[in-house]
Amino acid sequence: MDSALDYWSARALLEWQIELGATEALADAPVNRYDLQVAAPKPAKPTAPEILRPQEIDPVAEAKALAAKAMDLQQLRVLMERFEHCDLKKGARNLVFSDGTPGARVMIIGEAPGRDEDLQGKPFIGRAGQLLDRMLGAIDLSRSDNVYITNVLPWRPPQNRDPLPIEINMMVPFLERHVALAKPDVLVLMGNISCQAVLGKRGITRMRGNWDQAWEKPVLPMFHPAYLLRQPNQKRQAWADLLELKACLV
Repeated sequence: MDSALDYWSARALLEWQIELGATEALADAPVNRYDLQVAAPKPAKPTAPEILRPQEIDPVAEAKALAAKAMDLQQLRVLMERFEHCDLKKGARNLVFSDGTPGARVMIIGEAPGRDEDLQGKPFIGRAGQLLDRMLGAIDLSRSDNVYITNVLPWRPPQNRDPLPIEINMMVPFLERHVALAKPDVLVLMGNISCQAVLGKRGITRMRGNWDQAWEKPVLPMFHPAYLLRQPNQKRQAWADLLELKACLV
């Protein structure tokens, strides 16, 4: 017997069930809704290829490694010229390494080259350098006989701005090696930048004239000659500091 319903009979039965309140259709077989359905495993996400990033370079560590290779002052200069991590080098005309007498008892450390120093490649050449020469001459010292001079930074900062901390930090290893190779008896730090690089602190007005110690050397902070040109009333304190230096050398 054929039990299949025609379209109109099936529709009449469906409408009748709706009138009775039926709200959902049921399958022919009973459904056990207490059984947990096992979810189909999700496809694994494709693994992104590992990106190889360039290793970051520590300019301070590079400077330490390079400076340690210098066996004399000439070799130190060559290695500093090869150092490529200080952007000041890109805008400078010359590397300003040193002036004066290597091996002298007094080593003066300035801050950074100015315009005249950048042009000539020597530290303390401009007006501040001329004042420094007169100051040294007042206590029977000179760069031609018994004074050696360098700077914290060998390249001129643009517009003579103050050096940035990162620029100071990356050049300190070269400066420390410079002192070790020059072998002075006394270090004279002129200005805040020099004190920051060698002593790790600033405040030249408070520090000047007070002896300190760094790199196994006695250290005397003093006003920078450029500051004395702007503040001539401070020359009295500078003269007292010079007398301290002279007494130390006796």
